[in-house]
Amino acid sequence: MKTLDPPATEIDLAEGAAAFEAHNIVKRFDGVHALNGVELSVKPGEIHALLGENGAGKSTLIKILTGLYTPDSGTILRNGEQIEFANVQAAHKAGVVALYQELSIIPTISVAENILLGEQTPSRGGLVMWNRMRKRAKEQLDRLNQRIALGKLAGDLSPVQQTMVAVARALATDARVLILDEPTAALTDLEITDLFAVLRALRDEGVAIIYVSHRLEEVFELCDRLTIMRNGETMLTKSVAQSNVNEVISTMVGRPAGDLFPASGTATDQVVLDVEGLNGRRIKDVSFKAHAGEVLGIGGLAGSGRSELLRLLAGAQKSSSGAISVSGRRMPHAVGVAQALDMGIALVPEERRSQGVILSAPIEDNIALANLGSVSSLGWVSDRRIANLAKWRLADLRIKARGPRQEVGQLSGGNQQKVVLAKMLARKPKVLLMDEPTRGIDVGTKAEIYRLIRELVAGGTTVVAVSSELPELIGMSDRIIIMHEGRISGEVQANDADDELLLSYCYGRVN
Repeated sequence: MKTLDPPATEIDLAEGAAAFEAHNIVKRFDGVHALNGVELSVKPGEIHALLGENGAGKSTLIKILTGLYTPDSGTILRNGEQIEFANVQAAHKAGVVALYQELSIIPTISVAENILLGEQTPSRGGLVMWNRMRKRAKEQLDRLNQRIALGKLAGDLSPVQQTMVAVARALATDARVLILDEPTAALTDLEITDLFAVLRALRDEGVAIIYVSHRLEEVFELCDRLTIMRNGETMLTKSVAQSNVNEVISTMVGRPAGDLFPASGTATDQVVLDVEGLNGRRIKDVSFKAHAGEVLGIGGLAGSGRSELLRLLAGAQKSSSGAISVSGRRMPHAVGVAQALDMGIALVPEERRSQGVILSAPIEDNIALANLGSVSSLGWVSDRRIANLAKWRLADLRIKARGPRQEVGQLSGGNQQKVVLAKMLARKPKVLLMDEPTRGIDVGTKAEIYRLIRELVAGGTTVVAVSSELPELIGMSDRIIIMHEGRISGEVQANDADDELLLSYCYGRVN
């Protein structure tokens, strides 16, 4: 049942005044409802969370709110007046700006140029007024309390600095409605703290902020109100202070929250992956074993070597020394990805969009590319085999798509991750390596990924999974290894682990 509560009184700046509203928004694609009567209202000086599973319609709504899509029906109000955005530029002129997870920063130009791109660039007679540009850019960074060198190339900035530059650019267009889509996905805890301080300062200036995130702990720390979408509809709007995590999860998925992590207990004594004295650029003398039916979790701080370890195991990076064996068969030194796949090791990379899939290609082509041997005969690729393989995986992994010919780039983040999984699982690997398997996906899809992992290990597959989220690391694993400065600093059974113990290993306290 939908619950649309009145706005929380503690954030009201003017009785009944909303900075931005969307009423009864409807959008169809190929006759299928992407949005069906969506309602959203955000006030000046409010941070409003927009939540929902991947595929709930959040991205479609944001594209309508910013002029990328035109709604089939419904109304958008800006400061109480109905408005229609013909394009993104029209939305910018109305003070509505969206910042996406993949920031539109131009890495080869300076910070100042990024902040004052396009119409914001001060010029006279076709010539850029550089001193005025730097002055205006500095004014925007000062608003954010940021000290970033104006002449530095944007590509040389840290992720949080690039985010700050993107926010500064939005402010330079006089944005009064700021939409942030997964802004903390690539940030450390300290960087997230810095970003939150900036967002709170903007809220105090009266900026209306729509905050999209799958990290519910962030929502309850930062936001004033929340709106939850499911299957293209608005299900609930209420004050964050009057809600809780269980209510949010159950509303998002349409069922009681229940246990997020399936039961474990399928690990055997059979060693499938045996690593001895492995060395790489950062990895130093790493040795461990992983067993059939086991989920081996790997944690550690950023830069600890956890992701490099997976790349070495998958043949995506060359080791300098050491030995890797799969089911008792030693891998040749300096094998590549193809040879590692043939040995039974498959990697689901952290950066799925750049490393895991071809966004412009259909789902079935992405799956087929990693499985040419099973979809071809005597050098001829079979369209029928490709279609059958894709249809089977679409159903097996519950991938939400219009069909196997839909481009992967049109899917939600969670469904893109499932496509990466689909193409690797089709190879029936002995060892599945997963780097941040649930990064940037919603709670409901996370539960599905955990279910898939448990189904795999129940069938005898060995899963080695890296995660930077300690609750996830504990919940999905049978055993946990922690990395620190390229070495294993601790090992513990998941049942015996807690955040404090794992953090002590992360900071180098060797057991």
